[in-house]
Amino acid sequence: MAEWLREMSVGEWYEAGGDPFEIVGVDTKAEVVLVQYFDGTLEEFDFDSWVELAARPAAPPEDYSGAIDIGREDYAEESDSRVRSGRWDNPLDLLDTR
Repeated sequence: MAEWLREMSVGEWYEAGGDPFEIVGVDTKAEVVLVQYFDGTLEEFDFDSWVELAARPAAPPEDYSGAIDIGREDYAEESDSRVRSGRWDNPLDLLDTR
């Protein structure tokens, strides 16, 4: 097994060409590395392509909302309104009781 393969693991962040991505899967039998970019896009690299990519370790993003497709201000408003009212919605209230 190649040394670079032993050093990488799922959950680690890398960058190549300025775009950060996270390793979300490694299939040693199929010789494939599956990555997810900050915006949620998935891409698959065979081992040869991964080596040619020359990806470098990178710090994870400070804001994980990229793949969620909502702005930080939208999330903050929803959270703030629930906290201010002092009430948290009970998910069971949303079930149809027919």
